[in-house]
Amino acid sequence: MLSQFLQFMFSGVTIGATYALAALGFTLIYNASNVINFAQGEFIMLGGMLTVFFLKSGLPMPAAIVLAIAVPAVVGILLEKLAIEPAKGADTVSLIIITIGASLVLRGIVQIWRGKGPAVFPAFSGNEPIIIGGAALAPQSLWVIGTSGVIVLALWLFFNRTVAGKAILATSVDPLAAQLAGINTQWVLLVSFALSAAVGAIGGILLTPITMTSYDVGIMLGLKGFVAAVVGGLGAGHGAVAGGLLVGIIEALTAGYISSAYKDAAPFLLIFVVLFFMPRGMFGAKKTERV
Repeated sequence: MLSQFLQFMFSGVTIGATYALAALGFTLIYNASNVINFAQGEFIMLGGMLTVFFLKSGLPMPAAIVLAIAVPAVVGILLEKLAIEPAKGADTVSLIIITIGASLVLRGIVQIWRGKGPAVFPAFSGNEPIIIGGAALAPQSLWVIGTSGVIVLALWLFFNRTVAGKAILATSVDPLAAQLAGINTQWVLLVSFALSAAVGAIGGILLTPITMTSYDVGIMLGLKGFVAAVVGGLGAGHGAVAGGLLVGIIEALTAGYISSAYKDAAPFLLIFVVLFFMPRGMFGAKKTERV
């Protein structure tokens, strides 16, 4: 039925937009430093958990959201300064282990601080569904899709129309040449980690009213974001968006037409299929040897 198909598509695009934000986080850091940051999922988790905390502390929603984005951005900077910078020049495996270790530390801190139970806060615009073609679309889904679109546009403008953005792009192409041209490559890394963390946190804030959050929710969100980044072409921003939407839609269709028991396996099957035919992903990548 058309209504059933639309329902699955609405669900897929909503969650896919969140995967796209996670994939953009991976891409931002990879382009600036060739580091694959497996703590990206924890930034998503932090966005949701911190918003719940600040709201329960009595802050209004706008202030809670701003702080829930700012704190992970600071955490991202600290991760780069305290973990990545001291390991500069280390091999790929060592850097991956460092980011996995950071992920475990962040998850453990939140577990001790907030406990293991799920947390949620109200949707931004209520829960009255919008009926389209017989399928129900939650207002929060429009927030997820719309905000993700705005972030993608904002990042495009940042990288193509600002000096800071062009400095990051120059560093991603050739760090040594960028440094010789007077670009502070260390500052570029800090900005990239802060942006990556902030984008991830926004994804967590948008998704929490729909799926709830918990201390371990970032594990699967981060992995699927990584799948989306690789499927789209690691290092390609537009590929991250396309990969995220594709992963979300395939996951939703798998859950709807086959079984929800297989929905988490679908993205990982997708990555094998895509890379078998397109080893550099759908939109290629600047480099692939560090994957």
